[in-house]
Amino acid sequence: MTYLLALDQGTSSSRSIIFNERGELIATAQQEFRQIFPQPGWVEHDAMEIWQGQFSTCQQVLSKAGLKATDIAALGITNQRETTVLWDRKTGQPLYHAIVWQDRRTETYCDELRQQGYAGRIQAKTGLILDPYFSATKLKWLLDNIPEARRRAQAGELAFGTIDSWLAWQLSEGSLHVTDVSNASRTMLYNIHDNKWDEELLSWFDIPRALLPEVLPSSHQFGHSKLLGAAIPIAGIAGDQQAALFGQACFTPGMAKNTYGTGCFMLMHTGDQCPSSHNGLISTAACQTDSRAQYAVEGSVFIGGAVVQWLRDGLKAIQHSTDVEQLAASVPDSGGVVFVPSFTGLGAPYWVPAAKGAILGLSRGSTVAHIARAALESIAFQSTALLQAMVRDAVFPIKELRVDGGAAANNMLLQFQADLLGIPVIRPKVTETTALGAAYLAGLGVGVYKNMEECAAQWQMDRQFTPAMSRDEANNLMKNWEVAIGKVR
Repeated sequence: MTYLLALDQGTSSSRSIIFNERGELIATAQQEFRQIFPQPGWVEHDAMEIWQGQFSTCQQVLSKAGLKATDIAALGITNQRETTVLWDRKTGQPLYHAIVWQDRRTETYCDELRQQGYAGRIQAKTGLILDPYFSATKLKWLLDNIPEARRRAQAGELAFGTIDSWLAWQLSEGSLHVTDVSNASRTMLYNIHDNKWDEELLSWFDIPRALLPEVLPSSHQFGHSKLLGAAIPIAGIAGDQQAALFGQACFTPGMAKNTYGTGCFMLMHTGDQCPSSHNGLISTAACQTDSRAQYAVEGSVFIGGAVVQWLRDGLKAIQHSTDVEQLAASVPDSGGVVFVPSFTGLGAPYWVPAAKGAILGLSRGSTVAHIARAALESIAFQSTALLQAMVRDAVFPIKELRVDGGAAANNMLLQFQADLLGIPVIRPKVTETTALGAAYLAGLGVGVYKNMEECAAQWQMDRQFTPAMSRDEANNLMKNWEVAIGKVR
């Protein structure tokens, strides 16, 4: 039997998962790490803690599976995207904490760029909406705020990377400074039409070229890691959402998936066409298995499953995240309560960085169960707004939505999602699609799979949720949601 190791480095935990060649999950190991909030709107991670935790899960998962490094055909990396690390090339030590994708510290700078008329020019090159979410403004902040950083960057002493580059550097003991197209396309420094770092973007953001990693296809033999006891090829790298699109076997235009993680991320494959959205979505690079460019349109909800963590940790309404479904099901509906969880601003399709969270429609009869139900429903409302934006952009018709991520285990959420969307929502047997996508990319990279059709043939459905609500009722619920959005805007 052939085995593939996927490193799934997420926003709140690092995981390592071993799959066999049939795409079956053999073993998994997970480690949470600290979320650092130095001041309101700032979110940081300790990059060294991420690396050490991720490597520790690699060792644990091999032990759990009873395998050795020599049993692993290849490893693939998938990662939280946009999170920005700056490190010393000599020592491999970060100069500062990693600045996380959720971080809003560069809002004022983004405003300045908008006022100077850069937003449209940046979007034309990158497919991205000018927002603190992406890496470029975070990297500029690091260069401007760490003593000597800019001088050292220009001298070639420093390296920048998103988390995939950071892990590849560490795994290869400093011999690889690489990324793939899917991660590069999230930096706001990469021209997705020309498939290269863009000199004009670098000059606008004042980023030295010497900092940047080499960009390669997502399925590619990048190099080797010898740290686990034998040389394992690093043969797949992809940002988590593009990896999930790949793991869901959404390989043809019009196929779409939604991942319910810390945030929610809906992507629709658009093939070799790179459409520009007129409805607040972004265009991005999809996973590439060769030199041919592949694209997707994407909508990002900043707070998805994280709203359940807030119910647990902030409101103390539940003890465990899994308790939310039972609490929400104890009431027939939200009793008119609408919860807009814009704790870190509103993402697509609204893009209101300064928006704050709000719970609306409270009455004397409202209970914590109504708030829990409204919190769960907020995940589906936000995702519906994304799909409606995709439909308005009318790139391709969407006939079904494949779903994954932690909250995809919640049947109530998925049924409500199908009701709002009016199309089937399908959960696969293997919901670890992000890690599976990384494993498939690595397997393709070393020839475990001959082609993508072999990967697609392994996809299996667990359950289909079909709409059971009238379109009038669904439309009225969405109207109420948009009214609530209007209030937080």
